[in-house]
Order: sequence, then C-alpha cells, then structure tokens
Amino acid sequence: MAHRFYPALGTPLAADGSVLEGSLTLHVEDQVARRAEALLVMGSMGIQPMVRDREFPKVAAIAAKAAKGACPVLVGVMDNSVSRVRDRIDSLRGLRLDGVVATTPYYFVVTQEEAKAFYRAVADTSPFPLYLYDLPGVTQCKLSTATVAELAEHPNIAGIKSNDLAMMRVLQHQLREMAPDFELIYSGLDTFDVAYGYGITRNLDGMFSCTAEIAEQMYDALERGDTALAARKLDDIVGLRNLFVEVGIFPGFTYAMNLLGFEGNFHPDYCRPLRPEQADKVRSYMQKVKLI
Repeated sequence: MAHRFYPALGTPLAADGSVLEGSLTLHVEDQVARRAEALLVMGSMGIQPMVRDREFPKVAAIAAKAAKGACPVLVGVMDNSVSRVRDRIDSLRGLRLDGVVATTPYYFVVTQEEAKAFYRAVADTSPFPLYLYDLPGVTQCKLSTATVAELAEHPNIAGIKSNDLAMMRVLQHQLREMAPDFELIYSGLDTFDVAYGYGITRNLDGMFSCTAEIAEQMYDALERGDTALAARKLDDIVGLRNLFVEVGIFPGFTYAMNLLGFEGNFHPDYCRPLRPEQADKVRSYMQKVKLI
C-alpha cells in the first residue's frame, strides 16, 4: 500500500469519563474505510494524558478490535517517568498493537542525554515497538537530529513523529543506510504537501479524525501528481483547524465529530461547549467543504 495519512484519533467519552465503545468503533471503521495507513490512539487529539487510568487499556482494546488488522494501530503512552510509561505499556499486554508512542517526560525539563536514557529504558522492556514523539511545545524538550539518529539504531525504536521538516529531511538521507526501516512520520499540517514532495509521505495529524474524506481526496491527488488539487484539499483541512483555534480547539473538535455522527465528548472535562454562534461557524464551514 502506498504511504498515506495517519489520523490521530479522537477519544469519545461519556460525562463520567468512560469510553463510548460504539462511537470509537465507528470512528476507527470510518478511518479504515478511508484508507488510513495507520491509526494513532490516544495521542494529543485523543487526550491521552486526560483519559482515566481505568479507561486507558479499554480505549486501546476497542480500537485494536475495531481495526481488525486492516492497518497498524499505535497507542500513546506518554507520562513523566520510565516506570510510569512501563505501567501504561504493561496494561496493554496481550492486545493486537503495532507500536506505542511516547513524548519525553513533560513536567520537568529534560536534556538530550536524559531523553536518550529515557527512550532506551522504555524500548528495552516494551513488548511493542516504540515510536518517538517530538512535541517541544508541550514537553519543553526539542529532540535534536543527532539524538534521533542515535536512538534510531535501537532495535526496538521504530520511528518518530515530528513537525520539524528540516530535521526529517536530514534524517531521511542520514538513516537511509544506517536504519532504513525507521519510520519518519511528519506532523506539520500546514506543509504536508511540501513534505510529500520531499518524499516524506507519512503524515499524521488529529485533524484527519474529522476530515477523513478530504484527507483521502488529498492523498489520492498527491499519488496522481495533482499537486494543485492536493493543496486545495489541504487548505480545506487547515481552514477547519484554524476555525477550531478561533472557537476553542477541543470544543470545536467535539462539535465537528458530533456533526459527523460520532457521539461523546472529545475534549477535556473542563472544556465548555461552543456557544451557538461558534457552532454555526463550524457547521457552515463543514458544509462549505462538503463534510456534512
């Protein structure tokens, strides 16, 4: 299969924080039907740090079951120490998963040497391949190109998700012989089409969760070499993202997912619903780009 988009799934929750199995199952099935290459469960858009501990393995199990082996399933295991990440991974044992994804610890500032020690310790004991998640806006630790290149040599570290296009381009060439199977998954939404032109063809973002139809059209256009159409489709996705920023990212995302037929709250429990005028903006835009 050609490299395509990786959606960071939303996590539909009831008012008490319990996962809504039917909604999550439909969400996974929709992405599989749109030919997503892989699914990230409980990443940033999937509010993993806010999912209740008792629900964490349930969310992963529901998603893995719903995917039915049609595409790889990765699960976010972010936390603030090796031991806490190991606890999360231990709760996933026995599930049909293809990898786990971890940022550096995000409460304390971590050095490059500490980041390498952290990832190696997790990878050494994980039964699943480990993917690095470069998220300096949250963690205050930007993984350097040299750090990633060193970690790519670990036999159980399988790839990286990052929005650093310059780093990804360097790694693309640097790791070609040293670690050819190391996956470079780009997460800079605004420049996905540019990255694709550089041969970085795996793109991951939470916006794909509520724009799967457009994402499918964008990738079809990219594969045909129709860069103009691909750019227009990407503009449609970015436009909705920008509207979410205006009205509130997670309340906007919840409203959009509900309009698409996925029930539940896809936002942290302290967020408030959109006001009527904000909801009207989201609905009108989704109608404009033919999502509803």
